Amino acid sequence: MDFARFMGLALYDVEVGYYRAARRRVGRGAGTDFYTASTSGAVFGELIAAAAVKLLGNADPREFTFGEIGAEAPGPGEPARGILAGVEHPFAAVRTIPLGEEIKFSGPHVVFANELLDAQPFDRFVFRGDRWRRLGVAESDGRLVEIEMPEPCNEPLLPAHAPEGYILDAPFAASALLDQIAGQPWTGLFLTCDYGRSRHELLTEYPAGTARAYHRHQQSNDLLARPGEQDLTCHLCWDWLADILRGRGFAQPTVETQEAFFVKHAGSYLAAASAAEAARLSPRKLALMQLLHPAHLGQKFQVLHALRSP
Repeated sequence: MDFARFMGLALYDVEVGYYRAARRRVGRGAGTDFYTASTSGAVFGELIAAAAVKLLGNADPREFTFGEIGAEAPGPGEPARGILAGVEHPFAAVRTIPLGEEIKFSGPHVVFANELLDAQPFDRFVFRGDRWRRLGVAESDGRLVEIEMPEPCNEPLLPAHAPEGYILDAPFAASALLDQIAGQPWTGLFLTCDYGRSRHELLTEYPAGTARAYHRHQQSNDLLARPGEQDLTCHLCWDWLADILRGRGFAQPTVETQEAFFVKHAGSYLAAASAAEAARLSPRKLALMQLLHPAHLGQKFQVLHALRSP
């Protein structure tokens, strides 16, 4: 099977899928595999709320519903907990849509997602003999191995030429999901935090691709190990996603590093928080440092945002 199908089974199969398992995946405790900005607690939600209000401009945030897609449950059997849980905010309402549930929006919204798009299955290609060939997965002697698929590959988004052996991990499913979200009858702000690169960077600076696996906070290039027990991901292509938003009527899709985004759009919140925590090294101050510092999450993650007017 092609890699995207394998990844869909490994992550989302109802019986063995990684994201279907009733266990904690996100955090720093035993048994978790990775942590995200939401691990920082209420500070992340407060920053996102402050930035969203500023990006809405003259619009009254009390007329908007804050809808979060792909929120994780804090533990087995517990409901999904969004980033605004327990956070004071100015929005009319908050909707939390767990991973895998139907996504429907209408009317004025702030639509937010944190590391949702990178959790979608992606395709893998290798440039071999003047053409792109799709990579897949097969069984050999009782183990999974990567293979080159025999069928012709005619993906219009791929360039005509690349260096021999160049591997491209193409997040087509992330683009399809964003198109589904943006194609619904809602207006307002789209906002997502994730990691990605430009189309040019993906096609020139990553000859081995960007795919990787995470298990117990260890990054690995063995994508076929422990299917259903490890996370699989790759860099998003920001250009593809921005094109989708433009095509759906969003104005000026913008990508900024997480550090620059919060400094630029949540500056008043940061100033107040910094003044309040100046004399101590509190958990709140540590969370801010983790979210903003370039050596932590400030440069690792980027933020894509765009507005669509009624």
